[in-house]
Amino acid sequence: MARGAIAAAAELAAGPAPIIDSRRIGRVALLSAAAAGYAVILTPILFVCWLSFFANEIVTFPPQGYTLRWFAHIFDQNNFVSGFVTSLQVGIAAMIGGLALGVPASLVLSRRIFPGREALNTLLLLPLIVPGIVAGTAIYVFQIEVELATEWPLLGSRAGLVMAHIMITIPWTVRLLTASLSGFDRSIEEAALNLGATPMQALLKVTLPVIKPGVVAAALFGFIISFGNLEMTLFLVAPGQTTLPIAILQYLQWRIDPTIAAVSLLQIVLIGAGMLVTDRYVKLTRVL
Repeated sequence: MARGAIAAAAELAAGPAPIIDSRRIGRVALLSAAAAGYAVILTPILFVCWLSFFANEIVTFPPQGYTLRWFAHIFDQNNFVSGFVTSLQVGIAAMIGGLALGVPASLVLSRRIFPGREALNTLLLLPLIVPGIVAGTAIYVFQIEVELATEWPLLGSRAGLVMAHIMITIPWTVRLLTASLSGFDRSIEEAALNLGATPMQALLKVTLPVIKPGVVAAALFGFIISFGNLEMTLFLVAPGQTTLPIAILQYLQWRIDPTIAAVSLLQIVLIGAGMLVTDRYVKLTRVL
């Protein structure tokens, strides 16, 4: 009895056993996972930014100093300049084509129930699922067959390249616009129709202004995807024609210096600035 009383007194003196806060542990684990994810994403970008200012042509660590001459060197390379212009033209054309096809498709998929709707949704996802090399090979063969059947020189033409890039922008366009339309109050559109507006007027003056953030986000993502595409473009460009990603690849075959990092940094800055300016006016966070 005496020993039991002594043990009980010792337990009371020690106080209650510490309670493990599972919520705090879960919060710490979640924050750690998020930090690791951000590190994986941002570390290569920060490294490219740092590398673009290295003074020495052969990359060594630590660097011998820092310079801006690699940015000037970009404009001395005709391939980079012509590739940028081609990528810009193709990206804008693919963006417009993707919107022209994606807006009607999104309206139909979000507002109509019909046989094969789910199959069509899956079909629109295929460009995201199929590897770029496989898609490039398939489009290459298709364009050859079209050229043989119609004598239209599609392969290697700007039109053939734009058509292929439209195909890879449509999935993003449809997904972003469908997300915008899911929260759209159709009673506003019906009120416009009751007041005498035609369906086209209601679409242009009511529906599209309301879903403008989704339209702008779809356009922006379509342009970025087209501008940076390499795998599929390799199969479809004509000899002597180049886009910026192909120009970078060709440069790397002969030289490895901070010029490539400088080109990459300029792309990051231009695209990032475009997204920030766009978000300021249309709030991309509403649909992303």
